Amino acid sequence: MHIEAGIVHGAKMVLSYGTAAVSFGIAAKLAVENIKQSGAIAMFVKTFIATILVFMFFEVFPHHPVGVSEVHLILGSTLFLIFGVAPTAFGLAFGLLIQGLFFAPFDLPQYSINVTTLLMPLFAMSYVALKIIPKNIAYKDIKYTDALKLSLMYQGGIVSWVAFWALYGQGFAVENLTSVVNFGIAYMSVVILEPFIDLAVLAGAKTLNSLKSSSYVEARLYNSAK
Repeated sequence: MHIEAGIVHGAKMVLSYGTAAVSFGIAAKLAVENIKQSGAIAMFVKTFIATILVFMFFEVFPHHPVGVSEVHLILGSTLFLIFGVAPTAFGLAFGLLIQGLFFAPFDLPQYSINVTTLLMPLFAMSYVALKIIPKNIAYKDIKYTDALKLSLMYQGGIVSWVAFWALYGQGFAVENLTSVVNFGIAYMSVVILEPFIDLAVLAGAKTLNSLKSSSYVEARLYNSAK
């Protein structure tokens, strides 16, 4: 989902600064709500762990350039189910920033684009989760179909944003359209794998009953919604 350098440039970058600002604004609002529920220390710990995991997903896990961007196994829905939306949002933003600062400085000019691409689908997915997961069901007990819907929402959102940036930056030339389609096809393959990872992680969570009352995981992981 790292948009290639030069796809969007010049005055067109201004839009990405605005979308990134909106993304961070939403994340900050959600963080305040999270702190009210579980405390500042818990928010920090969850964000810290999420940041480390995101960095590993970006830098250690296999990733391949395809078309206008790169295919990564980001596991946004997995992080959301375990840590909640606010820690995941800041984990994605900080993990992306650390990777850019220390390992991929050529991606830093596109940071506002890439952070928007990561966060906006996350917020949309968190909203969908409220609608499709019954309030009497804890996240650890969700079915494959629900995990698939969340993954489709998140990964589909990423593909949509990448396509938007590519078309916004380079127009509708055949070569650009082909690159966008190739990326979309390759990236949606992640949707097949991610729900299985979600369920495997959630199955592991079921065995860790000591975390049931912990503020260092998402409250909904073990408990139904109040």
